[in-house]
Amino acid sequence: MIAEYYEALPQAPVFPLQNSSQIEELIREPLPQEGQDPDAILDDWEARVLPNVTHLGSPRYFGFVNGSGSIMAILAEALSASINQNVGAWKPGPAATEIERRTISWLAELIGYEPSCGGLFASGGTMANFTALLAALRNTAPYDMTAEGLYGQTQGNRFRLYMSDHEGHVSIKRCADLLNLGRDAVRLVPSREDFTMDVQALADMVDEDTRRGDVPFCVIGQAGSINVGAIDPLDAIGAICRERGIWFHVDGASGAVGAMLPEKRHLYRGMELADSVTLDPHKWLYIPYECGCVLVRDAEKLRRTFSMTAPYLRGTLPTRDKGLDYLEYGPQMSRGFLALKVWMTMKHYGVDGYRKLLGQNVSCAQHLHDLVSASSDFEVLHNPTLFVYSFRYAPASYRQRVESNPVLAEEIEEYLDLINQRIADEIQASGVAFVMTSSVRNRTVMRFSICSHRTTLADIELVFDLIQRVAREMDHGQAHEAQPRGDGPKQHQILQNSTRG
Repeated sequence: MIAEYYEALPQAPVFPLQNSSQIEELIREPLPQEGQDPDAILDDWEARVLPNVTHLGSPRYFGFVNGSGSIMAILAEALSASINQNVGAWKPGPAATEIERRTISWLAELIGYEPSCGGLFASGGTMANFTALLAALRNTAPYDMTAEGLYGQTQGNRFRLYMSDHEGHVSIKRCADLLNLGRDAVRLVPSREDFTMDVQALADMVDEDTRRGDVPFCVIGQAGSINVGAIDPLDAIGAICRERGIWFHVDGASGAVGAMLPEKRHLYRGMELADSVTLDPHKWLYIPYECGCVLVRDAEKLRRTFSMTAPYLRGTLPTRDKGLDYLEYGPQMSRGFLALKVWMTMKHYGVDGYRKLLGQNVSCAQHLHDLVSASSDFEVLHNPTLFVYSFRYAPASYRQRVESNPVLAEEIEEYLDLINQRIADEIQASGVAFVMTSSVRNRTVMRFSICSHRTTLADIELVFDLIQRVAREMDHGQAHEAQPRGDGPKQHQILQNSTRG
C-alpha cells in the first residue's frame, strides 16, 4: 500500500477536493464496541483517509516548510515502532541512545558546528528552541534559577531575549509563553532592507535594557528565515553576545542545513560559535514528521538545565552500565526513537547526495525568481537565498498608479492583497499544487517553500503558468464572485470596481 501510494503521488491532487465539512462527516462514526476485521480497517484507509489528505510529499507542495519524506526514513519509522524503544534513558534504549548520540554529532559536523557538542532530537522547532532557551536562561541568570524559580532574585526586573522584527519566528514567542516570561519579553530588533537584523540597533537595545535594570539573556539569529530565507549576520551578532555575556542562539529550523553547501557556507559565518543551534530534519532534510533537533556547544550546560534524580529512573545503586541518559538533557523523560530515521537517511544519501538534493531546491527557487522577474505582472520582493521564495501578483500598471496617485494607493494595495489570497486559494482548490500566502512588509504575498526532494524545474514552470492564468482571469472581474464570508465591504467594492490598468 505504501509503495502504491508513492507510485501515484506525483499525479495525486495535492489538496483534498472535498471541503472541511464533508471530510468531517466522512470520518464521523460511533465508538467501535466490537473489534473490526483488519481488511475492513485497511479499506477505510484507502477509501476515507487517503483521498482526503494533503500530500506533503508531492513535488508541487509548497506550503509551510514540510519535509517531503524519504522512503528510507519511512521504513525506519516502521522498524522503530516494531522495537518500541524509550530513549529517555540508556537501559531501555541502548543502541537507540548511541545512534542518537552519533547522529547528533553527524548533524553538527554537517553544518560546521562542533561535533563533540551536546544535543538531542525533539518533536520540532518549537520544542528544540524551548530546550535551547531554557538552557540559555538557566545558564545566564545571576542566581540558581533551577532551585529558586523565575523570580528568585530579580526583584521584578524582566529577562529579555531578542530577534529580528520581520523574520523572527513566532515559535520564539511560544517559547516565551512556555518559560512564563510573557510574550513582551521578546524584543523585536529592526531589520535592514535585506530583511536581516540591524546589529547596531541590537547593541543599542541590549544596552538600553541593561541600564534599565532588565536582564538580557539571549539573542536569536535566523539562519534561513520563514518568508524570505534570510540569514542574519551571525558573526556580528555573536560578537555582541560575547562582549555582553549573553547566550547566542541560532534558529536554523528551516535553513541551518544549507551550510553544507560549499557555495552557501560563507553566509553562515559565525554559526559555529553559537551557544546553541536548532534545525529541523523534518524540514530540509526530507525526514517525515516529527523530528526537530537542538545542538548545544557545552553539553554540561544542557545537563545542568534539565538534570534530576529519582531512584526509579536508574535504580538505587550503581551498576556496570553508565550510558547516556537523555532525560538529563531535555524536557522529556519518555522519548521515541526519532534518531533512527535520520541516521538511516543520512547513511542512504550521504553528504554528496544531500548536497545534490539541496542544490536542486535552491535551483528551483532561483528559477522561480527568474520567471517572476521576467513578468511585468509580478513584483519581485527579494532575491532567493535558499529554498523559500515570496513574490506578489502586482502588475506594473497597478504599481505605477500607486506611485502616481497616493490617494488611491492604499485601496489598490488592499485589492492586490485580496487577489493574491484568491490566487493561492484557487491553486489549492485546483489540486494541482499547494501554495500559501504570508505577509512581507505588511502586504499579502504568495510564498513558495521548495523543500521537496521530488520537485523539478518542470514543476515550478507548471505551477507558475497556472498562477499567471488564474491571476489574469481573476483580475478581469471574476474574483468578486468567489468572495468568502468575512471580507469587509470595502475590499468587496474594490474587487467589483477595479479593472486591470
